[in-house]
Amino acid sequence: MKRNIEQVQTLLEALPYIKTYTNKTFVIKYGGSAQINPKLQEKFAQDIVLMYLVGIKIVIVHGGGNKISAMLDRLQLKSEFIDGLRVTDEKSMEVVEMVLSGSINKEISSLLNAHGVKALGISGKDAMLLKAKAMDNGKYGLVGDITAIDNSVVKNLIAEKFIPVIAPIASGESVGHPGYNINADLAASKIAASIGAEKIIFMTDTPGVLDNEKNLFDTLREEEIQKLKEEGVIFGGMIPKVDACLEAIDGGVKKAHIIDGRVEHALILEVFTSSGVGTVIKK
Repeated sequence: MKRNIEQVQTLLEALPYIKTYTNKTFVIKYGGSAQINPKLQEKFAQDIVLMYLVGIKIVIVHGGGNKISAMLDRLQLKSEFIDGLRVTDEKSMEVVEMVLSGSINKEISSLLNAHGVKALGISGKDAMLLKAKAMDNGKYGLVGDITAIDNSVVKNLIAEKFIPVIAPIASGESVGHPGYNINADLAASKIAASIGAEKIIFMTDTPGVLDNEKNLFDTLREEEIQKLKEEGVIFGGMIPKVDACLEAIDGGVKKAHIIDGRVEHALILEVFTSSGVGTVIKK
């Protein structure tokens, strides 16, 4: 009986969040261990199903760096990184698109469909969803900056009760252009702002933003982040994560979350509990 009462209390704690977020749109950047560990994949799918069934409108943007690297190695194509970005020539771009759009995208869609939701995998090239130009005048090859988003593509899918699963590949400027490899974090933040999302959630392999003693910041605001960058508390791979959060917030998204995708049911814990499991970034 005691266990049953505890279960009811858990459900009651979630109730106000369910009321608040029904009919709201969340963009989820899906990456890290949660994307490649079979057990965590299953927990992710269960979380998405629950959120979908209580009326949250979900858009998923995914990466796939590890699988891209593995395929490039298999094909004996060298990977070069500058400033943390994969330099992408035309041969590498073929592999990037093949892995992201042809393999990972369909794996995620199939996983969600098998759990009973309507997921539809698309590339940023489909229906010209994403357009881009070369980043830094081609310094990184076919790595692109998004120049335009046709948000009607995503909004129409949501209206038809689909969960769009988006591979971060963008169309180029001309007919026959091989397209651009887009950083998945930045693609997610720009899409979230474009469609007026309530939240954007980045699933990573870190608990969130940490201080020098490895304690988690529950909440951060823009001015605090700038100070932490200057002090070297936020550094390395966390910088592009928080920058993507800030870009989404500046674009009108109410809250951005960085959560640990290695924690089972991290999405549910972050969205439907008062304590959460990651760092929330607010305007």
